[in-house]
Amino acid sequence: MKMGLFGEIKKYEPCNEQEEQDKEVMLRFMERGENCLVRENQIAHFTTSIWTVNRERTKTLLVYHNIFDSWTWIGGHADGEENLRAVALRELQEETGVKNAVLLTPDMVSLEILTVDGHVKRGAYVPSHLHLNITYLAEAEESEELLINPEENTGVKWWTFEEALQASKEPWFVERIYPKLIEKCKLW
Repeated sequence: MKMGLFGEIKKYEPCNEQEEQDKEVMLRFMERGENCLVRENQIAHFTTSIWTVNRERTKTLLVYHNIFDSWTWIGGHADGEENLRAVALRELQEETGVKNAVLLTPDMVSLEILTVDGHVKRGAYVPSHLHLNITYLAEAEESEELLINPEENTGVKWWTFEEALQASKEPWFVERIYPKLIEKCKLW
């Protein structure tokens, strides 16, 4: 395991108790030396999300995720790549068609450990596990053409922050994660 991601997480300043606790768990898990950059690690592995906002910071871009059956932020698995900001931008383009987004900061803006229930993907069962998630913040133009990626989602749409909180069926995201990201995006 390269020390780049470990160092980024170590220097990250948590904004609340959830982030403090999750940061410590992530660092301990990485110190154990397990390869947590690949999804073959069925206990926990790194993922990345990208909270994408419009220029006015009044809307966010969400996808209707096929597996989770909910409107949700954009993201994906590290799949061995330690540069999670590059993964996040690639996932944004693959899942929404947005090509011209820019990161508002090169630094992570949030971290969280997310539980994933067992599910079937491409005909194979995936056991319940944890996503060690790092979130980045991007800006995109609402006028950019949006495309659905049928392998990942059945919808792509800009939502006001209030609408986004109502559209998601994922209680943990609605109660703890999205409000935190909405507040953080006001800093840039």
